[in-house]
Amino acid sequence: MRNSKLLVALLAAGLLTAGCNSGDGDDGGSHRKSRANHGSGSDSDSGNDSAGGGSASAPEGDLAVLVDGPQKDVVKSGDERLKVTPKPAPGASFTEQIEHRLRETVLSTTKVPGKTSATCPDGVTQKAGAVSRCTVTYEGAEIPYTITISDSYREGSFITSYKARADKGLLVAKAAYQAFYERYGAGSGRSDASKLSCDELPAAKAVDWGTDTGDTCQFWSKYGGDKGDGGYRTVKLSAAQAGYAVPSFDEVQ
Repeated sequence: MRNSKLLVALLAAGLLTAGCNSGDGDDGGSHRKSRANHGSGSDSDSGNDSAGGGSASAPEGDLAVLVDGPQKDVVKSGDERLKVTPKPAPGASFTEQIEHRLRETVLSTTKVPGKTSATCPDGVTQKAGAVSRCTVTYEGAEIPYTITISDSYREGSFITSYKARADKGLLVAKAAYQAFYERYGAGSGRSDASKLSCDELPAAKAVDWGTDTGDTCQFWSKYGGDKGDGGYRTVKLSAAQAGYAVPSFDEVQ
């Protein structure tokens, strides 16, 4: 089974106007003994553990984090907490505008407010076909980006078209729990699934495209078990190929 909401493709494309602020919006396991409840009633503070909630006892056999409801720290698109302020000042350099836009791209894609920064150490070369490198940091996880200026760009143009490609995916714990709940929890249509839990994921980590992240979730299925009469089913978290909204859930026995 696959789901397209867990990891972050972070593929951006955009337009920037020379000498102006950048626009808003998107640019185009092991089990642990400590257990935390992770649902709509949990206390989700950025200073808490990666589960974002208070500790709670869990039945033996569950993974470290119980996922019993929507994640309160996952917000809707357009939420002000996904904006990076202040915006670049009028007349800010093209590189500053790109750095700002990349930070907002990561936030708007994860839909989980967090601390971000961005740097393009050699600047972004504003020439037709030019390729530059940048790095966005989200909650300590570093995502390298490749910025490519459109071949149609002409020096002095008022508008610069570019593409920004993330060279790694981003696994965000709260977004992962939310996506897992949406896939298997109440309202998902999976009447056979219950007792959702996951490994305790880090707040965020960079992952290579096309690889198993090494993390797992699980749910109790009335069709699970060796005889199909009930048991846990393991769900591996995997990263897709770059350029896609990442299919993230692979069920295994």
